Formats: sequence, structure tokens, C-alpha cells
Amino acid sequence: MRVRSIRYPLIAVTLSTSPTPLEMRITQRRHGLKPRNQLFLFFVLTILWGASPAPASPTQEGPSPPGEIREERLIPIAEIVEEAIRAGKTPGAVVLVGNRGRIVYRRAFGHRALEPNKLPMMIDTIFDLSSLTKVIATAPAVMQLVEKGKIRLQDPVGNYWSEFKVHGKDLITVHQLLTHYSGLRAGLDLQPNWTGYSAAMGKIAAENLASIPGTQFLYSDLNFMILGELISRVSGLPLNAYCAQHLYAPLGMKDTGFRPPESQHHRLAHTQYKKRDSGKRLWTEVHDTTAFLMGGVAGHAGLFSTGDDLAIFAQALLDGGTAKGARILSPLSVQKMTTPQNPPNKTVLRGLGWDIDSPIFSSRGELLPVGSFGHTGYTG
Repeated sequence: MRVRSIRYPLIAVTLSTSPTPLEMRITQRRHGLKPRNQLFLFFVLTILWGASPAPASPTQEGPSPPGEIREERLIPIAEIVEEAIRAGKTPGAVVLVGNRGRIVYRRAFGHRALEPNKLPMMIDTIFDLSSLTKVIATAPAVMQLVEKGKIRLQDPVGNYWSEFKVHGKDLITVHQLLTHYSGLRAGLDLQPNWTGYSAAMGKIAAENLASIPGTQFLYSDLNFMILGELISRVSGLPLNAYCAQHLYAPLGMKDTGFRPPESQHHRLAHTQYKKRDSGKRLWTEVHDTTAFLMGGVAGHAGLFSTGDDLAIFAQALLDGGTAKGARILSPLSVQKMTTPQNPPNKTVLRGLGWDIDSPIFSSRGELLPVGSFGHTGYTG
């Protein structure tokens, strides 16, 4: 059984070999859509996968063939989402459910903005994915470069970034960054004030270890900021350009990328009431403060996308790295990304990027077994 959950205040992408009709309710209540002084928007993408000889495009809609998920099992979805909207827990949602390579449920609920004017949620609403950037951009880009022999998973990071080899960080490997066993702390301090991508990299290069690499799990944005820098150094392209060229263009993911262009602004979900120094509501820029200070492109956050585009990417992983006639990863790379790769005898199970079983961050809900995989992304 394979399941993936991706969350956005609640963004959930779930893939499984068997239907789990109550999983949405469990995921919602476990991770909590709690009212705050922010706009909460959530996108839920669920793909239930079973073996099929010729999987269809995940954007193809139609009635479920015999033996697949039954229509009545999808009825509770609307009730769950509408209940959350009525309770003021979220202004809107996009829900997409796929089964055996076909989209069987695809619907928008509520609003993508409440002020200054109410704007209806649309199927093609574009969301700030926050930490989903780690697994929809950075991790697959790293694995592509591994396949090309340009990066080795067991190499020390210092092999690619000499300034990084100080304060004991010469022991940190690429593999440890991907699994969050690097020994680095969770993120960069925002004080004293700093701004710019180069400033962030300088601060990371000067970081001290929080623990011995390979010994403790600590979910860290620093890990994926570093990986984003390695992608740029090895490929010669900034992270956003690399992903656009080597991941999203081949798959036809036309609404996925960093720093959404002005032509897409009218489709963006508003993310927060809180205002930055500009005095503007967060809307067309990345929510994550560190990614914002880095210019909107970072390995840990900054990616924007839609339900349909994420369905394509999810299907590509389930089909061993290929979708729409394009291969972005080998089956072996997908296997390593989605099965436990953590050090032996560790209870927190991580793939290369993806979460397998993390007590705090797990995106599997309470019904789905180990063997499923997912990732959460906070925005709101």
C-alpha cells in the first residue's frame, strides 16, 4: 500500500492502493484546522492507487470503472469541507481525488480570498505550497542530479561547497540533508536583520552543529536550503530555473513554479491577514519569511502550484517516475525517495525528502500503514 499526504494549512495529497474514505476526516482533525488571525485556505489532493495495466492521465475525469472507489464513498468529502468553512476554520478548499490513474472527484469550495472582496475558490486556484517545495522541487531535482552522476548521496556537502566545511559540518552528507539527520538546527535566525540569497548562504556556511550528524532527527529548513544551493552549484542553474526546465516543463505542469508571474496573480489564494512592512496583505509573494528574504526562491519553501499540477506529479511518482510520456526520475530513485532511508534503529522514518512515519509531522493520518508516504506544508 502506498499513500502520500501533502498538506497546506492543510494541503493533503494521499495516494493508496485501497480506498480510505474516512482518511480526510481523520487527517483534518488530527492536524487541526484551527482558527487564527490569518486566512486559512487548504487544498486536499487524494490519489488512491491500485495496479492498472495502462494508467490514464491524472487530469482525465470520468465515472469510476467497476472495482474502483465507489461514488458513495466520496459523499462525505463535501460535508467535511463545508463544515470547516461554516465553522470559520477555512474560507475555502480545492479537493481532488484520483483512483487507478483517473480523477474521480474534483471540486472547489468556498473562497480564495475574503477581503477586500470575496473571491470564489476555483479549480485552478494557485496555492503557496510552503514546505511541499522540499518534495515537489528540491528532492526530485537532487535525485535527477544523482542519476546523472553529478551528486553522490554519501558525499560530504563540503565536496560541492568548500565554505561549508567549518564547525564540524564537514561530516554532513547529502543523504543526511534529505532525511533530516544532518545535525543542523531548524532554521535561520531573522535577527539581526538580513536580506538576500547570498546573505542566507553566508549565514548557513557559518552554522554550528546542533548534534552529531546521523544521530538525531530534526526537521530542518536549513537542510533543503543547502540542497537548493547544491543544485545551483552543480547544474549551473538557479533552483527555480532548473525545476522549470527539468521537472515541470516535461510533465506539462504549467501552473507550478516560484515567484508567480503577474499573469497568474488573479488566481492566487490569499494566505494571511498579517501584514509585512509593505503594509500589504500576503497574496502574490511567498509566505515563508526566510524564503521571502532570500528573494522568493529557496530549497525549503517558495513553490506555488495547483491541484491539477500536483496530481500530475503525484501520478508520476506512482508510475515510477514517468507521466504524460515524460520520465523525470528512474524507478530506483522513486523507491529511495519513498521508502525508509534513515539510519538503523531510528524510530523516525524518512525517505529521501518524503515522510514515512514521523510522530509529529506524519501526514498519513491514523489509518494508513507504514509504507505510505507524504509531506506537509504550512501556509496561512
